[in-house]
This record gives sequence, C-alpha cells and structure tokens, in this order.
Amino acid sequence: MLKLIEGLPVNVLGVTAEGKITREDYENVLIPAIEEKIKVNKKINLLYHLGKKVEGFSLGAMLDDAETGIKHLTAWDKIAIVSDHEMIRGMTKFFGHLIPCEIRIFNNAEIAEATKWIIKKNNFMN
Repeated sequence: MLKLIEGLPVNVLGVTAEGKITREDYENVLIPAIEEKIKVNKKINLLYHLGKKVEGFSLGAMLDDAETGIKHLTAWDKIAIVSDHEMIRGMTKFFGHLIPCEIRIFNNAEIAEATKWIIKKNNFMN
C-alpha cells in the first residue's frame, strides 16, 4: 500500500510504503500524484519512504515504477529514498545513475534528515 505524506511543500511529493506494493498502488496513488505535481512545478522532489513493513513489489508495480521514471525523466530535481531494505538500497545505487538528478539514500532512522534534505532548495547559497 502506498500513502501520500501530507504537509510537504508544493514541489515535493512524499510517499510511504507498507505491505505489498501493487500496480494498483501506482495507478491509483503515485502516478496521479506525480502528474498533479508536474502540472504545477517544472521540477519536483520525491521523498519515497519504504519502511520495515514493506513486503515487496508486484511485477506490475515494478513495471509502472520504471515506466513512470522514464516518462518523467527530466521532471525530477531530487529524490530521497528512505529504507533499511538492502535490495531497495542496492537497486537505487545500481539504477540511480540513469536518472539525471541528485539521489540520496537514507536509513529509516534518518527520515527527518531525509525530509529536511528533500525540502531544501537546490541553489548555490545552500
């Protein structure tokens, strides 16, 4: 299940994952939220929190994830992945270089630090 994180700036999309993540989660929650953010912002930041209760992704969810990432390849400004799952962390490191934005990986205990980082504006003064 995917759930949107409330209270973030207009250019930041936050989502938290629990249990099994399915194609329906992407099609009903994440993809519409991305589309709405992109209508208002040229570039968006993503905070993706995959907690200890994540059981994995369905094949459909993985395909939607890849398709969405490619479709909006230039829309990402920063991405923060928050997870203790070694597979998620490894996949992010492996595929992260394909996305032309800054990506950082945080442990679950660092969710507050990840949130601060994703909210902070990218400019030379920061």
